[in-house]
Amino acid sequence: MESIGFHSVVPDIFATRTDLVSDVWSNDAVLVKGGLYLVEADSGKGKSTFCSYILGYRHDFSGRVLFDDTPTSSLKVADWVALRKSHISYLFQELRLFPELTAYENVEIKNKLTGFKSRQQIEAWFDKLGIADKLNAKVAHMSFGQQQRVAMMRALVQPFDFILADEPISHLDDTNSHVMGELMMSEAKAQGAGVIVTSIGKHMDLNYDKVFRL
Repeated sequence: MESIGFHSVVPDIFATRTDLVSDVWSNDAVLVKGGLYLVEADSGKGKSTFCSYILGYRHDFSGRVLFDDTPTSSLKVADWVALRKSHISYLFQELRLFPELTAYENVEIKNKLTGFKSRQQIEAWFDKLGIADKLNAKVAHMSFGQQQRVAMMRALVQPFDFILADEPISHLDDTNSHVMGELMMSEAKAQGAGVIVTSIGKHMDLNYDKVFRL
């Protein structure tokens, strides 16, 4: 996949709005593979909706969302499964980790599906992110900031053309957010992938190619 395009997209919930001012909604916005993008929004402006449209979780909109030249409205369940496995990686804002599993098991459970990284590579990530001592700790016993780093690693153990990071550093200090940003960008660069970061406040301090306001 080389691009994700939003063309005259208006979420149904905003359909009656006459005061909609956005770089994305009711506009044309194209995100290109290899680019680095920040999508900023105030609460209630549709950040989660934006993510859901890219991931195919919701389709309640007018206009067109395109993957290259293919409208997402034409994709079947099997197409979405393949896209999420090999083309679009997503770092959930709510993390969606398994609290009863260890930090390593939470990363490895996805890596077993993709076979993308070795244990040695994953352990090196734990060390880089400053949580090597939490490798075998249950996620339920970790802070939210530590869990965010585990969730980031899980998002990176797959091939992708785009990674969508939803509020990735909301509970991290500047040092740890910088390290996490470096890891994400390093992996994206290795894959020639695009990076889409969303935020309603604090965001990764990166050299964005373009900033979209929802």
